[in-house]
This record gives sequence, structure tokens and C-alpha cells, in this order.
Amino acid sequence: MTFSFTEGHSDPTVQPVPASVVQQVDAADTTLSNPRRAVISIGANLGNRLETLQGAIDGLEDTPGVRIKAVSPVYETVPWGVDPDSQPSYFNAVVVLKTTLPPSSLLERAHAVEEAFHRVREEHWGARTIDVDIVAYADVVSDDPVLTLPHPRAHERAFVLAPWHDVEPEAQLPGRGAVAALLDAVTRDGIAPRKDLELRLPE
Repeated sequence: MTFSFTEGHSDPTVQPVPASVVQQVDAADTTLSNPRRAVISIGANLGNRLETLQGAIDGLEDTPGVRIKAVSPVYETVPWGVDPDSQPSYFNAVVVLKTTLPPSSLLERAHAVEEAFHRVREEHWGARTIDVDIVAYADVVSDDPVLTLPHPRAHERAFVLAPWHDVEPEAQLPGRGAVAALLDAVTRDGIAPRKDLELRLPE
């Protein structure tokens, strides 16, 4: 399966979040004290991919100290780092959230969500039911091997940059610059928006 972007990689058909949902999310922010902004990348290429991504989003929202602010459109992606014929294609999306959790606790929650969907880490670049990665946390830049921030390969992955750009066109990747510029600099082969699919912002 081969995908390529046409000119204008942001999806102009993305529907705005209803005002009522925005108000609910903003009201929920009052339960957080001095929240930090974080960006999470989610992907799946086994099982019911869309259902799994939605389950991961709902699982993150159910975390005390976490409020989902935005959910990107879905992209279908050729598997990264392997023969594209060796695995099913991925569904990918990006979630923007606010949280009072420190990065280490957010990582623990990301791993817990993966485990809930039976993520198995047996093979590098292997197929997986769900992948939940912290792309960025506030403006933190860290080379901690347990959690490197921002994600060390986010700046070169269109399947992270494209959906992130859709929901935050002015976003900056700490230490790397504007997401829009980074997206312009990477290949868009192997990734395509799935306009027929939609993930819900938790209410």
C-alpha cells in the first residue's frame, strides 16, 4: 500500500469541536491546578484500530489530573522501519492534553493504557495493538533515557507532525522549531488522511 500527500497536507474538512464540548472541557480545567500541556501520539495496526485508538483516548481522559483538549484527524500510515508488506497499515492520531502529572507519571499512564490493550514489546518496530508515545511535555527538553523529551524522532515523522499540525497549526516542537516547518521538511510518502474516520473528544 502506497500513500502520498497531495498539496495542502492539513485536512481542510476537519470539523470544529462543538462549542458545548469546548465549554465542558474548559470547565473541567478548573479541577486542575497549574496544568502543563502535553502532546501524545497514538497508533495501532492490529485488531480494530479505530476502536483501540478511541479506547486509548478515553483511558487517558479517565486519568486523574489529565484533561483532553484536542484530538486530531486519523491518518493511515505504512509501517515505519519495516517492509510495508510485512505488517498491516497503521491508524495514527495525536492528542493534546493538559495535565498536573509530572512526565514520569504521564509515561506510567501511557504504558498502563498500552497494557490495557495488550501491547506486547517483543520486536523492535513490531506490529502492535496500540502505541502511546509522549511527543512533548510543556517546553521540557531532556535526554533522560527513560523518557527523552521531546520524543527523539518526532521531528522526522510525518505521521506525528501532520495530525499535530491539523489541531495546532502554530505548534512548536521544543528544541526543534515550528511543526509546520518540520512537516514541510519530511517525506509524506506512506501517509494519508482518512476523512471517513473520526475520533471523539471525550465529553
